[in-house]
Amino acid sequence: MDEDEKRAAHRALVDRVLNGEGRASAEQRARAFGNEGLSPPLDVLIGKVVDGPAQITDADVAAAKASGCTEDQLFELVVCAAVGQSARLYEAGLAALAEATGGEGSDRAS
Repeated sequence: MDEDEKRAAHRALVDRVLNGEGRASAEQRARAFGNEGLSPPLDVLIGKVVDGPAQITDADVAAAKASGCTEDQLFELVVCAAVGQSARLYEAGLAALAEATGGEGSDRAS
């Protein structure tokens, strides 16, 4: 797979989780992807997905479900949060590579 194909696959993944069919609203998915603007207790669960997934507890999931989310919606929001965090790390890595190589790495590393 060449670099353009990798970038296209990455864009397709992001587009699918944000804009594809789902049980969670597009707005909720975008907020989970960006880890911002979710109300409690969803913000706690999504924050842990982004910053410390090993710290997620059954109580976090139960609280999010009690707030009115279905299991399908929670699954989608967790996936959006994980893809959002991985996209931020991916872009940061590309930026660091480009800086370290004088701008040459941004086209090679995707």
